Amino acid sequence: MDPITLAVLAHALKGVAEEMSAALVRTAYSPNIKERRDCSCAIFDPQGGMVAQAENIPVHLGAMPFSVQAALQGRQGWDPGDIVVLNDPYRGGAHLPDITFVAPVFLETELLGFVANRAHHADVGGMVPGSLPPRAREIFQEGVRIPPVKLWRKGQPDQDLWHFLLANVRTPWEREGDLLAQKAAVEIGLRRLAALANRWGKDRLLSVFETLQRQGEERMRRAIGRVPKGHYEFTDFLDEGIQVRVRVVVGEGEVTVDFSGSSEQVELPVNAPLAVTASAVYYAFRALLDPGIPPNAGVWRPIRIVAPEGTVVNARPPAPVGGGNLELSQRIVDAIFGALAQVLPDRVPAASQGTMNNVVIGGIDPRSGKPYTFYETIGGGMGGRRGKPGLNGIHTHMTNTLNTPVEALEIAYPLRVERYELRDGSGGAGQFPGGKGIRRDIRVLGHRAVVSLLGDRRKNRPWGLFGGAPGAPGADFLLMGRKSTRLPGKGVVEVPPAGLISIRTPGGGGYGRPGPSPNP
Repeated sequence: MDPITLAVLAHALKGVAEEMSAALVRTAYSPNIKERRDCSCAIFDPQGGMVAQAENIPVHLGAMPFSVQAALQGRQGWDPGDIVVLNDPYRGGAHLPDITFVAPVFLETELLGFVANRAHHADVGGMVPGSLPPRAREIFQEGVRIPPVKLWRKGQPDQDLWHFLLANVRTPWEREGDLLAQKAAVEIGLRRLAALANRWGKDRLLSVFETLQRQGEERMRRAIGRVPKGHYEFTDFLDEGIQVRVRVVVGEGEVTVDFSGSSEQVELPVNAPLAVTASAVYYAFRALLDPGIPPNAGVWRPIRIVAPEGTVVNARPPAPVGGGNLELSQRIVDAIFGALAQVLPDRVPAASQGTMNNVVIGGIDPRSGKPYTFYETIGGGMGGRRGKPGLNGIHTHMTNTLNTPVEALEIAYPLRVERYELRDGSGGAGQFPGGKGIRRDIRVLGHRAVVSLLGDRRKNRPWGLFGGAPGAPGADFLLMGRKSTRLPGKGVVEVPPAGLISIRTPGGGGYGRPGPSPNP
């Protein structure tokens, strides 16, 4: 195939994924998807290998191929109009709030491939509103668990399954809207991919799938080949002392990422299924070695992952995993970056905030008398890097969401944002200082709310590099009048009317010893 045609079709496939993402965002019901864009879309070949994705959430996209493979396994066959739904972390999912749709694409009777999307739902049941219980001891406490099942068969919804799912969540009207938005995104992908096949021919399109993956593999092997061969190790920790230990072995055009020595799985929701660990590994190597590689299944072939079963990076059921997708994934990236810092000093930044600062607020809305669940992650400081300071108040690494605008939050929920600002002095000092964290204060209005916090770097500070100072740790408070109570980074608190939750996120680590920059 000539390179111009290949480039045109490669961009067309990426455009299909981006259009799916735009449709999902535009038609979603919840602010978490509509405003924060906590969703992802991708295209897969007939064997379930990813060929294109939208620029969405790294932790979604690296793990989504596991969902597609799970949907393929055990299926008796596919028909036009079928859509499989799943969220089970032990059957291809990541954590229970992330619900994935997988649908086959046909040209007449021939299978072209699959389209898939994943969206974080603000509630899927479980022991607390928002389905991220910080003290869950088993996955059954985290929400409804959906194995790969067909929610639509030949275009017709399974009404029994539909009613079952909506009966197990606190806000069924919101879940219904978001699930239908995911279906709308699937339909866009089906039409656009079939149109490409009609225009260019099925065989040519399938050839493009194969060529893009082969080129991705070759490009990643070249990128790995530019890294000095050797063994590089690093250990980092969650606040509870849970250890992520990594040994990166760089060979000739391939790399092994070995997590042997990491902590055994725990009775806290910070364990990760293998899909989440893989997504963090894939992100880290693409970001460091060649950020411009169009991600697909071929790109990951030179990367071998050793993650012992029963550890926090490859948990066995029924371990809770709600925060593995959110917090442990960030620490995996920190550990890989730490391991490669000495050999790639011009590419590895100091540690960024290293947490998603998950906040979930739920209760009965006094304006309507109906339950609500509000979920968001909050940005923080990026680590300093050679030649540049870290950015202030952004989401880093495994998350790529926006914030929830104050106006959207206050319209949708009985809450008021009273402070939203950068934390002066929170970035680590250095020749290139770390970025600042954020302070976000939210007041509960006219009702009693349950607030779940699932964050990290409240004790262990984001590390600096090459003499740079660590960033400031995060902190969370309940403010009642003049009384201020420090809250655990992972915990649940009942907030009375007029109570205020103050979230203060970590800053990034500094890079290089403090002093005047040679390149101001």
